[in-house]
Amino acid sequence: MKRQKPFAGAIAVLMVMLLPGCASLPNSTLQKIGDRNVEFALTRHDTSPVVFENGLGGRMEWWNKVLPEIANDTTTFAYNRPGYGNSDPVATPRDGLHIVDELRALLRDNGIKPPYILIGHSLGGLYMQLYARRYPDEVSALILVDSTHPQQLDGDGALEKQSFLVRGLLGVLVTGTAQDELDLLPQTGNQVLDLPTLSGKPIFVLSAAKPLDVKSTVAADANAKRKDIARLYPGCKQVWVDSGHAIPLEKPEAVVAAIREALLLSHANQLGLESTPMVPNTTLQRDASQAARP
Repeated sequence: MKRQKPFAGAIAVLMVMLLPGCASLPNSTLQKIGDRNVEFALTRHDTSPVVFENGLGGRMEWWNKVLPEIANDTTTFAYNRPGYGNSDPVATPRDGLHIVDELRALLRDNGIKPPYILIGHSLGGLYMQLYARRYPDEVSALILVDSTHPQQLDGDGALEKQSFLVRGLLGVLVTGTAQDELDLLPQTGNQVLDLPTLSGKPIFVLSAAKPLDVKSTVAADANAKRKDIARLYPGCKQVWVDSGHAIPLEKPEAVVAAIREALLLSHANQLGLESTPMVPNTTLQRDASQAARP
């Protein structure tokens, strides 16, 4: 039966990744911007804006256990990328450069000024890595929530290395815009690695700990890449969260805690106070709710 665990885990991840969310976010709206409709949720306060980016196939409702915890006193912006939810699709390629520049224009169109605290889950984390590297002066902190690695589909992570069942599910569940984004994921990863890493800013890497228990060649590759994200951002704070891939739904408190810490550090840095903006990385760090593991 143990052999089936990697397959069951992969199926669960795929199903959860594509959940649209079960509750609307506060202040959700559909607005005509230029020649297309964009669905987003915006709250305004006198803080650094916290900007959310969803994973592959995910909608902004993915953050419905996180955003309400901070939206009463924090500027927040969550949205559906073109082709998701009620946001109109676009004809431009679905690689990271186009997606990042579309997000940047959307923020400016809504009068949301940098610097931003960027937070991205899964593939959204890869897009936020690209934003932070492409426009570092517009970023006050970066939070990666079980982020896709720039080389996620290399080596044993290649789609053809996945099980027949997983590849079949991908063919059924990942369609339209999500398929376009997946097809260009390697290109987006190269765009990230072609730019210097973000430095001198608080960077949080929240990594899912439960997949570490899965034993297979594919799982080992995915877990090695989870660990390697920290190498890409020297000095980052990596926290292993007692969760599967869906940290925003399973352990939203870990995400909220990282946002609160990023807000404090961002505020201190903007005031020019003496502070240590980043914590030395440790791949052994755990969230408080998780018992120490061997």
